[in-house]
Amino acid sequence: MKLSEYVNYDGVGLADLVTRGEVSAAELAATAQLASDLVNPQINAVVETWLAQDAPAAGSTPLAGVPFLIKDLAVAMAGKRMELGSRLAAGNVAGADSSLMTRFRRAGLVTLGRTATPEFAYSTTTEGLLYGATRNPWDPARSPGGSSGGSGAAVAAGIVPIAHATDAAGSIRVPAASNGLFGLKPTRGRISMGPDADEVFNGLAVHGVLSRSVRDSATLLDLVHGPEVGDPYSAQHPARSYAREITRSPGNLRIGLLTRPWGGRAVDAAVTEAALRSARLAESLGHRVEEVQVSLGVSWEEFLLANARLWSTNLVTWIDGLAGAFERPVDSTTVEPEMLASYAYGQQVSGAEFVYALAMRNRVARAIGQYFTDYDILLTPTLPELPVPLGAYAAGAEGADGLGWVTQVFHRSPFTAAFNVAGTPAMSVPLETDPATGLPIGIQFAAGHGCEDLLFRLAGQLEQAAPWTQRNPSVWAGNHHNT
Repeated sequence: MKLSEYVNYDGVGLADLVTRGEVSAAELAATAQLASDLVNPQINAVVETWLAQDAPAAGSTPLAGVPFLIKDLAVAMAGKRMELGSRLAAGNVAGADSSLMTRFRRAGLVTLGRTATPEFAYSTTTEGLLYGATRNPWDPARSPGGSSGGSGAAVAAGIVPIAHATDAAGSIRVPAASNGLFGLKPTRGRISMGPDADEVFNGLAVHGVLSRSVRDSATLLDLVHGPEVGDPYSAQHPARSYAREITRSPGNLRIGLLTRPWGGRAVDAAVTEAALRSARLAESLGHRVEEVQVSLGVSWEEFLLANARLWSTNLVTWIDGLAGAFERPVDSTTVEPEMLASYAYGQQVSGAEFVYALAMRNRVARAIGQYFTDYDILLTPTLPELPVPLGAYAAGAEGADGLGWVTQVFHRSPFTAAFNVAGTPAMSVPLETDPATGLPIGIQFAAGHGCEDLLFRLAGQLEQAAPWTQRNPSVWAGNHHNT
């Protein structure tokens, strides 16, 4: 199969070709590897590839035979390295599949490698020291977002149609917006974090994927959702498959429009205009849109402080565990400066302060939940600015402590983290581009707890009304027409 043909299909489309015998899973894997060989040197999205595992039976699932990549964090594949983007964990090999990896295998995906992440996924840009900076396929001088930036860049560049991602403060939606992709953060408890973890970041983090089409994300969520024994959270089972939902009308929705983020930072004019155009698009589809203010239930300063305490105390346990396992020191030879600062900050958090931080999580969940008793959807920009130049996150962060680093990260992505704290689903949809630069602009749509079905119905409608799959970045496997 030629690359110029391969990149024209989403995952469901490729699986259909396998089912009909027009191409084999092995041929698709070889094509994906070729795509990686050609474009990855320009973007540094994939940190390791390996030979394809045994191919699944053709037609056994709607994604059987589709090439796939996993993030270098939170999902373990037996016999493969998972290094969490850190020199401290370099060479770490998983002894067994995690629950989600088992489900990826059962979904028929052919996992070919792992993608870059910032150290411990503790940023919304992907510029770690272990493997170097990942670059945005739309403009290699810019960030692809993070922490799932490697997955986002790989999908945007056409290496694979869909890739694993995680999200603790925006790490699915930020790279979706930065790379012109679709990315949905599921409800807390929708996908198991087991068996080695019951929750990550005290329930703030979830698994998901990045894709070019809505149906790929919906189909894969159908195949992997649901709790495992011992999980602390679960979400109500959907009434229908998510793949069916994208073909159903969402009805006439009550949509609130929020263009100024919590914390009050300025939003680029191009981004605000893009959000307003998306609001008008929603109105043209029969939805009622009105500007709103949404309470977090706490002040922005309290929100930042509590998140910093939750993040940093979790980081302490990770770093101490890895240092002990590999008998490595915790210093500048193994851990990056921002993480060392956050580690030191976490060591000073008291038990009472940690419990108060959990109380913040409760207050935000109640406040966000209250909003969704009056409205079906909240529409915001995903990010307040266009994809930033590489190095932008580090500027001004020198000497910052753990609170200072979280403040810097949340300043860059102030619209996204509230839904992680609340545990509610949200998606970034690649509806817009900047007229001046052609860079993608993601629009975020959030819904109430367990309402991924509603988001998928709306996403399917938006994809039909304003399709985006024909917009491709400058670094694109499909540019290699003779291959």
